[in-house]
Amino acid sequence: MSAERLRQMIDRSDHIVFFGGAGTSTESGIPDFRSADGLYNTSDGGAYAPEEILSRDFFYRHPEEFYRFYKTRMLYPDAAPNAAHYALAELERQGRLKAVITQNIDGLHQKAGSRNVLELHGSVLRNYCIDCREPHTLAEVIGSAETVPKCRACGGIVKPDVVLYQESLDTDLLERAVRYIAQADMLIVAGTSLTVQPAAGLIRYYRGDRFVLLNRGETPADRWADVLIRGSIAEVFAGLGLGREE
Repeated sequence: MSAERLRQMIDRSDHIVFFGGAGTSTESGIPDFRSADGLYNTSDGGAYAPEEILSRDFFYRHPEEFYRFYKTRMLYPDAAPNAAHYALAELERQGRLKAVITQNIDGLHQKAGSRNVLELHGSVLRNYCIDCREPHTLAEVIGSAETVPKCRACGGIVKPDVVLYQESLDTDLLERAVRYIAQADMLIVAGTSLTVQPAAGLIRYYRGDRFVLLNRGETPADRWADVLIRGSIAEVFAGLGLGREE
């Protein structure tokens, strides 16, 4: 019944905003962070916790350790969009979905065809030299002969354009996200535990009565959802008949 209500809400809406987290991409083979088998609850036997490695200070102090972890645990260049990504891209093509706001850094929404994607935590697809700001591709980072990729222009260290711990989210991007959510007639939140701030706090700007929360586990916002769905994000969106994997 919840999936049926979701489809009915979509049919009645023309200013939808999607807010997604790591669970949106788990069925594309990209692990999340906080589940039992997620990134933060597994160990490579190293001396550092993932949260420490993925911090700004650690990147600058131990770039080789950072990149050893980053290249093996954070990069999934062969991952393909799932049914949820394609359904959202189709909703945008129909003019119903106005924005995808994502905490993910994998670029799968764009790969599926979405155009207006607000990447709150950056993207692994973008990289830049910390000295001269020369841009570098993901292929260059992966294919680097050295553990730490170096700038082709000046030899400086290349840094992923992702938000690390101790770094702030882009203020302009956050303000854009707030505006989209505040103007939405329907808000779909999926695949996020809603525990990471300030991103999780964005949903409080929604004032409508079509708040859909789709997640495998409980979240702090469950009691406010107009429709609460437990289960697979890809399966729910596939069942709506909006888009298909290609």
